[in-house]
Amino acid sequence: MGLQVKYVWLLLLLVPAAGYTYWVWRSAAHLSGWRRRFVVGLRSALLLLLVLSLAGLQSYTVVERKAVVFVADRSDSMTDASVIAEWIRQTAPAKAERDAAGVISAGLDAAIEKNTDMANVDNFIFGTKVNTEFTRLDEALRLAETMMPGDASPRIVLLSDGRENVGDLLRQAKLLRDKGIPIDVVPLSSKERKDASVDSLRIPEKLYQAEQYALEVNVTSTFKGAAELRLYEDNREIASRSIELERGPNRFVLPGLAKEQGLHRYRAELYADGDEVSANNAGYSFSRVSGPPKVLLVEGNDGAAQNLAAVLESGLIPYDRVLPELMPKEFADYTAYDSIVLANVAATRMSGAQMEMVEQAVRDYGIGLVMTGGEDSFGLGGYFKTPIERALPVYMDLRGKREVPSLALMLVIDKSGSMNGEKMQLAQEAAARTVELMREKDTIGVLAFDSSPWWVVEPQQLKDPKKVTEQIMSIAADGGTDIYPAVEQAYEKLRKVDAQRKHIILLTDGQSATNQSYEALAAEMVKNNMTLSSVAIGDGADTQLLERIAQLAKGRYYFTNDQSTVPAIFSREAVLVSRTYIVDQPFVPSVGQAAEWDSMFLGGLPRINAYIATTPKETAEVALASPEPDPLLARWQYGAGKTVAWTSDLTGQWSGDWVKWSKFQDVFSRIVKWTFPQFQASPLELTSRLNGNTVVLEVRGGGDNGETKYEGDWVATITDEELNRTEVPLEPTVPGEFVGELPITKPGVYLTQIAASSPETPDGKGIGITTGFVVPYSPEYRIGGTDDGLDKLSRLAELTGGRVLDVARPEDAFAGAAAPKKQVRDLSRALLIAALALWLADIAARRLHVPWRRLALALSPRGARRPLADGSGSATLERLRSRVAPAAAASPPPARPAPAAAPTPHSPTAAAAPASPPASPAASPPASPPSAAQSADGEADRLGRLLAAKKRRER
Repeated sequence: MGLQVKYVWLLLLLVPAAGYTYWVWRSAAHLSGWRRRFVVGLRSALLLLLVLSLAGLQSYTVVERKAVVFVADRSDSMTDASVIAEWIRQTAPAKAERDAAGVISAGLDAAIEKNTDMANVDNFIFGTKVNTEFTRLDEALRLAETMMPGDASPRIVLLSDGRENVGDLLRQAKLLRDKGIPIDVVPLSSKERKDASVDSLRIPEKLYQAEQYALEVNVTSTFKGAAELRLYEDNREIASRSIELERGPNRFVLPGLAKEQGLHRYRAELYADGDEVSANNAGYSFSRVSGPPKVLLVEGNDGAAQNLAAVLESGLIPYDRVLPELMPKEFADYTAYDSIVLANVAATRMSGAQMEMVEQAVRDYGIGLVMTGGEDSFGLGGYFKTPIERALPVYMDLRGKREVPSLALMLVIDKSGSMNGEKMQLAQEAAARTVELMREKDTIGVLAFDSSPWWVVEPQQLKDPKKVTEQIMSIAADGGTDIYPAVEQAYEKLRKVDAQRKHIILLTDGQSATNQSYEALAAEMVKNNMTLSSVAIGDGADTQLLERIAQLAKGRYYFTNDQSTVPAIFSREAVLVSRTYIVDQPFVPSVGQAAEWDSMFLGGLPRINAYIATTPKETAEVALASPEPDPLLARWQYGAGKTVAWTSDLTGQWSGDWVKWSKFQDVFSRIVKWTFPQFQASPLELTSRLNGNTVVLEVRGGGDNGETKYEGDWVATITDEELNRTEVPLEPTVPGEFVGELPITKPGVYLTQIAASSPETPDGKGIGITTGFVVPYSPEYRIGGTDDGLDKLSRLAELTGGRVLDVARPEDAFAGAAAPKKQVRDLSRALLIAALALWLADIAARRLHVPWRRLALALSPRGARRPLADGSGSATLERLRSRVAPAAAASPPPARPAPAAAPTPHSPTAAAAPASPPASPAASPPASPPSAAQSADGEADRLGRLLAAKKRRER
């Protein structure tokens, strides 16, 4: 235990404090002896406490204990975590009782496994999760520093192979050295594995159709043996070869032929017997095959795209004609096309993920989109609130333009235990989307059922859509499945509702617990102008029963194995039951905001017999309109892409005159070409390199003289395989070159759209390129490498004054003497509190009179028996009287004052007092000497004054 001062130089304030104390002593001469000493003493102590508080007086105790934080490298290149945990447990016997120990796991991130405290580590196990695909040790060391207690001798023990691939370990070590924290290292060798890895796949960045090229594959192997190498273009295998691997680097070259234009992803896969690591068995690359624009033509039913195919052929536009179910399922495949045409395609035939891919391809990569009408398109196709609707220039619902028949809709939703999770979430979303399609005068009811039905929303007019949606979102899945009671209750409620259209939607993924006759119930529905549609989710549903119910009740039956289509099914049903979206009144379209398309419509237009009613979006251009007016042909710019909506069909059923029109092929060829990406051909080139877990993007786009000719903001829009979208700003470094950085947490394929404004483009909108880059796998899985991790660990220990510990001696982690550490306690607060108490005591000593002698006398045994007279001692009073009596006898009595003159009649006194006759001199009695009582009173008065003067002197 000891005392120390934080700011020693402030103790010089004691010199003026001593001078002030001397001045207080001199100025307190009016106080009695003991009170003077007491007051000056209080004042001196008060000043001393204030000076010591300002100087930072501290008490301390010397503590000798250690604080050791173990940093465990848990990346995939290391040995099993159980081996490291066992090593840490074996250090427990060497730990003293007061020593502290903590543990941190290190991967790409760092996590605290055990706080630094005196609890032992003899039962330690790893319990947290870290990203093991990368090794970053500097972050873990930084975290270990923050865990060190201030009263212990700090030390970090690092268990690793030293092969970091993110961050700078030695730089962080220098910071720890400056703070006096040594780092002991326990070198652990990396796992010895039988492994072969694809290091790179090289292909020319630009190709032309029918051009031959060579794919170069570089492979590193730790063993010698046979293997198979397969090459893929997108997801199509283009080559396969049996190869013989040698230990160390291997190089293989395979020929290829560029067939299809567009952006293609190439993949090399390696298969070898006994290969223990699969994460590094694939390499990727991108290449763009130049050629004419290409269209993806999606046909909803037979013949729906026949006339469009003829249009594309007449315009010499290559196309792929597919069914909705065969649309690409990977986002990169959509970038091979310049436009996507949906010919009478229902949303229920596309998954939610596919619609998201189409929308992102249009918004971020400039790919065009055209939708044509038909009975399965637009609102009738279930596109309300879908990603496709976001991209198109029209809304799928009718926004107050016409009178729609009143609708009563009952949603009967299975809430059994099998619906738990994503199924129930999508069912809730489907019901909520249906509510958005309905109007205030419509009636909605939601009945959930398991083994018994339960009304989530009692049938009611849709006065409060928000409340209804909240009630729908409260449905929880549990219980069994019994369909008939739920359908029967929905029918009974719906029968009592007054509406022009009455419909029930039944959704389930299971089998009914009871088998009852639905024929009679369906017959009653038809008799009361009701319909029922059923939705079966998955193979576990009773598909035969659900299809039969829908047929009996004059509704539609849907089966889906992709629950993401359920919202589209519900919204389609809500539109179909109203029967107002198809407008079948013949008309000749009127020309609206056609802009450069005006020349196509000169000389008159053919008649349209029917179309799907929609609502144009606020910024859309309506080129052709109906008399309603509804959009027949609308367009707009959506992000980087352009989209067009043609609300009639192109089969000839609704637009027979248009199909026969001499300008038909030219008009629709120009409409599709308008949606093609408008980026100009540019010398933009993208290269990428991996720096730890950060991808550095380098874009070159210089002019002829090496100076950039592009102005404005440069942005790289990057989309990963899970459709996560990131915008990376590109900063200029040298003329014509731009750099951006993107942190990544996992390997994969990343599509990239690079765009910038340019004064040289005709429309001034910009210039850009669609390309991509690949992070095949983390450097954690690379074989060999130039980084000598064990040497780095030795330098780390030497740099910080640490030790290289033997893996066989875990007890050395707590070996060595602990440096003494002061456990300091600041006394400033206590000193200030004491100074405040002394200040109050000083005020009391100077301002308050306390009869200490009388209190002592009253409290003493003798004093308690001595009587007091009139508040003072009788003996003292007698002594004073004896001294005063002779003086009083010798002195003459004082003269009496003359009587006051009588007030005049004009004085205020005379006015205020009543008049009285003046006394005559003869009537006044003669002066007489004072009486004995008066003498006693005067004597007592004098004695009191003398006693008071004595008391004042004693103070």
